[in-house]
Amino acid sequence: MTKQGYVHSIETGSAIDGPGIRSVIFLQGCPFRCLFCHNPDTWTQTTDHVRTVEEVVQEALKYQDFYQLSGGGVTLSGGEPLVQPAFVAAVFQALHARGVHTALDTCGYVDLTPEVKEAIKNTDLFLLDIKHLHPDTHKKLTGKPNDKVLAFLNYLRDCGKDIWIRIVLVPGYSTDPAYAQEVATFLKAYPTVRKVELLPYHELGKVKWEKLGYTYPLQNISPPDKATVQAVTQVFADNGFSVLISKP
Repeated sequence: MTKQGYVHSIETGSAIDGPGIRSVIFLQGCPFRCLFCHNPDTWTQTTDHVRTVEEVVQEALKYQDFYQLSGGGVTLSGGEPLVQPAFVAAVFQALHARGVHTALDTCGYVDLTPEVKEAIKNTDLFLLDIKHLHPDTHKKLTGKPNDKVLAFLNYLRDCGKDIWIRIVLVPGYSTDPAYAQEVATFLKAYPTVRKVELLPYHELGKVKWEKLGYTYPLQNISPPDKATVQAVTQVFADNGFSVLISKP
């Protein structure tokens, strides 16, 4: 293994980025500019964060006993990991060789190149963010349309890959129960969706935006209240989905 990648940071002991106890490796680079992004410091790649596959794998393997005891493993997040598909594939190949479960937190906005398909092959679980089903709203939220995201989802289904769908609940965009029902109906066509994970919008990224000199775009939006989150949760539960509510 000689591949290198742009790695922002590594977090250990996570219980919210896939099953069990996990190490989460945040990579740099992302095609989206989500209005609610809480990691804007991962948008671009910088050479002072270059690490080799060997370095990342050895760091992750320090916690292998915890993975085995809890049914956990390693999650690659970001940014968008599939900006670096060869690096993702190499890291996950090495972890698989040691019996470690792999998960990928991705926005799915990629072309299905041979390198991306190789990364997909070596991923056990996809935490796929659907920012919005409506193309215009998706572009308003992220700066990009959602055609590639939906094509990616279709490919994962065709490959039989396990998927958790992640939905950020942003008031005014994705908290209407009628929209939740639309998403639930849409997802019934994807039998490998094992869970719907709801992430209530929060403002923890605002400080990062300000430190980077960016204007935070959702200044006038507050996190959804408990009743709103519960109403959306109930819609997915009523449609037969296992629902997880993640807190920051």
